Order: sequence, then structure tokens, then C-alpha cells
Amino acid sequence: MNSIPYLLFVCICFAGCIQTENKAPQTEASGPDLFAQITEPNVAYDSTLATKLQADEYGMAQYVMAFLKAGPNRSQDSLTAANLQKAHLANITRMAEEGKLVLAGPFMDDGEVRGIYIFNVKTVEEARTLTATDPAIQAGRLVMELHPWYGSAVLPLIVPLHHRLEKTKI
Repeated sequence: MNSIPYLLFVCICFAGCIQTENKAPQTEASGPDLFAQITEPNVAYDSTLATKLQADEYGMAQYVMAFLKAGPNRSQDSLTAANLQKAHLANITRMAEEGKLVLAGPFMDDGEVRGIYIFNVKTVEEARTLTATDPAIQAGRLVMELHPWYGSAVLPLIVPLHHRLEKTKI
């Protein structure tokens, strides 16, 4: 796998940005440059971080990837479709806050595959249970295609890092 060295590098770089529970959060004015910490190429293996993220010896972990596809029932009126989208986004937020969803986003074209999720669960059945809570799935506006996936153990850090970047919440 050619991607393992790159993913190991990414995981190692993220190790420097994790704060311990006893430290006060760093502010932009007083703290170190988080971007510089994350991209520092000379960071050693961090066994504590690897354990917290349940990384294997390659810095990887098992997830379930979902492809959100256009469902058979897309004929809702614009108000109903907008309400379903709002509820869909609220469900995404809930799953992310619970630590069950580590990555989500729409594709920018208008194809059959509308977006992806990466679930921080070990089985497709666990992911299927989570997808059943999505109002857009319940309404038939979307359908999910689920696959076990092996990726960098650093993915659970994306949501907390993302919160540092968002000026406006969905």
C-alpha cells in the first residue's frame, strides 16, 4: 500500500496538536501555531495518542464508509425537500457530536452519488443502524451503500479541528 507511509505521516503530524485534559486551551494570541505543530515533519511516534485513537501498528483503524445516493423518492415539493435537508444536517451534527461520524460531505456535481459519510464504527450493521436515523433515508430521498474501510486512525480528530475553522455553524 503506497498510502500507508503518507497516512502514517499525517497521523504523526496530528500527534503534536493534541492538548492534554489538564492544559487550558491555547488562544491564537498566546498559544503556539497549531498549523505549524500539525505540519511539523520531525515528530516522533506518540504511543499515548495512538492508544487514544485505537490505532494499529500502521496508525490505521477500521471504519465504515457510506456512499449517499439519490433515492427513489425525490419528488418532494421544495418546502418538504428543504425541511428534509435541514433534518438531515441536524442528524449529521448529532452523529458527529456522538463521535460516530468522523467525516461527511456532499459531492459538488449533480451525479447519483450525492455525498459520503465515514462512520467510526467497526461493523456495517452498526453503520446501517445509524443511517436508519437519517430523515432523508427514511423519506427515500437518499439511500446508503455501506462498505468496511481501513483508513488513518487520525480521522476522529477532524471534527474537533473543523470546529476551529467554522465561523458559521450549519
